[in-house]
Amino acid sequence: MELQINGRLHAVAAQWRDESLLHVLREHLGLTGTKFGCGIGQCGACTVMLDGVATRACVLPVAAAVGHELTTIEGLASPDGTLHPLQQAWLDHQVPQCGYCQAGQLMSAAALLRRNPRPDAAACEAAMHGNLCRCGTQ
Repeated sequence: MELQINGRLHAVAAQWRDESLLHVLREHLGLTGTKFGCGIGQCGACTVMLDGVATRACVLPVAAAVGHELTTIEGLASPDGTLHPLQQAWLDHQVPQCGYCQAGQLMSAAALLRRNPRPDAAACEAAMHGNLCRCGTQ
């Protein structure tokens, strides 16, 4: 089995097929930017893009991701290291507080902008609704 993550193919052992994508990303592939939050798909800390759609990695079995294009926070920047415009805006506007939820928030926002480059306030609110900030600074 192979997963296409951030433009690269990664071999995935057959015994991992029923594990959560989050676990495999972090523990087996070393992509630790995606965070564990609640484990039930409610907080958004584990958000990645699956074929450009914001998806909760903690509840997605690896087998369901095979044959799809995955993007994690590590793949949001350009291959040359240039930050994605959202990442740069996050820094320019000093958005992060503790930072734990930021990768999931960035991935949800990037997925929104991918499908709707000029969203209105309602679209932004809907896209970000499932991302929780646990440090209480939001």
